[in-house]
Amino acid sequence: MLWVKALHVISIIAWMAGLLYLPRLFVYHTEAEAGSAQSETFKVMERRLYRGIMTPAMIASWLFGLWLIIFYQAFDFGSGWAWVKLVMVVLLTGMHLFFGQIRKDFAEDRNQRPQRFFRMINEVPTLIMIVIVIMIIVRPF
Repeated sequence: MLWVKALHVISIIAWMAGLLYLPRLFVYHTEAEAGSAQSETFKVMERRLYRGIMTPAMIASWLFGLWLIIFYQAFDFGSGWAWVKLVMVVLLTGMHLFFGQIRKDFAEDRNQRPQRFFRMINEVPTLIMIVIVIMIIVRPF
């Protein structure tokens, strides 16, 4: 069980790193003129981060988490904290997919959102992560 838990935590760290970094790339990408060398570089960086790190890490996080639940009963279905944590993980997954759509918009030079939007949305994964950590460590209810 400890190996699965360790792999789960490692994959979560990789996934969170991407969820925190990709919106920051979007902030900088909004400053680049469409079609410029700088914009094309951001497109490559965003694609590699999303497809090469974030998506495999998200899949691994889900797989190792489900493994812990199914084979080690690591989820207490009777506790509120566990359900809050699960909802937060689903929200993170939604954020991941939303960021993927934004990445596609940038790749096709169709972004219409201002830099301020990306600065604000950059905080959402952090807030979700804080709730998850509190649910796992403190288990308030």
